Amino acid sequence: MVLLNPGPVNVSERVRQTLLTPDICHREDEFSELLHRIQAKLLKAFVPGAESDYVAVVMTGSGTAAVEAALMSSLPHGRRMLILNNGVYGERMSQIVGLHRLGVSELKYDWTVRPDPEKLLLALRQHQEVHAVGMVHHETTTGLLNPVHEIAEIVDNQNRVFVLDAVSALAGETLNIAKSHIYMVTGTAGKCIQGFPGVSFVLVRKGFVERMRAYPKRSWYLHLTHYIDNEGRGTIPFTPAVQIYYAFDEALNELLEEGVANRIQRYKKMATLIRERMAKLGVKALLPADRQSNTITAYHLPEGVSYQALHDRLKQQGYVIYAGQGNLENKIFRVA
Repeated sequence: MVLLNPGPVNVSERVRQTLLTPDICHREDEFSELLHRIQAKLLKAFVPGAESDYVAVVMTGSGTAAVEAALMSSLPHGRRMLILNNGVYGERMSQIVGLHRLGVSELKYDWTVRPDPEKLLLALRQHQEVHAVGMVHHETTTGLLNPVHEIAEIVDNQNRVFVLDAVSALAGETLNIAKSHIYMVTGTAGKCIQGFPGVSFVLVRKGFVERMRAYPKRSWYLHLTHYIDNEGRGTIPFTPAVQIYYAFDEALNELLEEGVANRIQRYKKMATLIRERMAKLGVKALLPADRQSNTITAYHLPEGVSYQALHDRLKQQGYVIYAGQGNLENKIFRVA
């Protein structure tokens, strides 16, 4: 089956075979070595040349686990988080902060509109109680790519903390984490890295780690300094999905062999091909080309065709597409 949904993704046979690695205990040296390899490869792939400035925190859980860990760990007592919300996953960031009864504000936009950097600048100048800004890099709701570097520059110039959900963007979109001075970036194995779901990570600027230690611990499982202290000693605070870690390690090997920039270009080339063919068929994209990501395109459902009928017909032929979400549920379909 060819998966054209945003994730889980198809993996190579090479990655799949690592699931057959002999069982090990996660308290043994073999797992410590595996964990350190994964951390080193994440830093090499996503903060090249600045590996010593960041720490890679790896945990068992979906990408949402990494996002929740980053959000909960980034706020001192009594301060607020400002979320740039223009899709389901921006909405999820707000809900996570609110669920933990932390202060949260939003700059909310239509799901097809990018956040306005000037409005963010004005909001940060007017609201000194805002400590951190959260945003999704690639909103898979619509395939919208948000202006991460422009937003990051404003957040940094205003001396705020930037938390970026890059779960669907890392290895699929160009992102200069170190140059943009982004404090925390979340990712997962089961998207553009082309591993299995079940392992996620947060890249954290080392200079921010000591500040986090003074913040309240709001979760036993997801507080980042709990992981940082353990992983620094070559261990992990909770039982990990060991075989999935092995597969993640192999997926990172494949990524580094291909090259992150080359993988991004490969995705871009495939997306362009799909968009050109769809245009010839008269199927209209939801977003203009300058707002589209490299990895997901949302299309209006053809008149008179339901999503379920289209999905089922394509699945019979070996392809899985993805439905719209929220108020777009019965209006679009998505191809990754």
